[in-house]
Amino acid sequence: MSLVEIIFWFLSGLALISAIMVLLSKNPVHSVLWLIAVFFAISGHYILLNAQFLAIVNLIVYAGAIMVLFLFVIMLMNQNAETEPRSKSTWIKLAGAIAGGCLLIVVVAAVRDSENLIQNIGGKAYAKTAVTTHGEIGLIENLGRVLFTQYVVPFEISSVLFLSAMVGAVVIGKKD
Repeated sequence: MSLVEIIFWFLSGLALISAIMVLLSKNPVHSVLWLIAVFFAISGHYILLNAQFLAIVNLIVYAGAIMVLFLFVIMLMNQNAETEPRSKSTWIKLAGAIAGGCLLIVVVAAVRDSENLIQNIGGKAYAKTAVTTHGEIGLIENLGRVLFTQYVVPFEISSVLFLSAMVGAVVIGKKD
């Protein structure tokens, strides 16, 4: 087993255990912290796939900004065992179990059919494994080169749009 495979299996186990702990944690703050661990494991997978930009964006946007937002909402709601309604209906639990089973069937069917789709795209045979040791697809340098040469005008237009949105937010939020 190579080092990349060991890291892959470690990150996969970490992601699965953390995702299960998100569901099993009684405290919502602990669930958010376990979800951050899931995002770190997924970012590790992105790095193994040579997609550094996706890894960094995943950490900044999801593990950073969105999880902080979730944490603030949970803390502001200040829910505890007395204020949270308890549903003891067996119909709701049965409906959840049926929906989860249907989702499992769809995921298993998609994974089983993915081998056939990967091999026969356009009549050409493609490899079933991802390129992890070399390749130029996910590098930030290539993204920057394309972004600042081919798409420089839309990039600059979007930057002006974001700047005007920030100025508008400051003007609206400013007190008289």
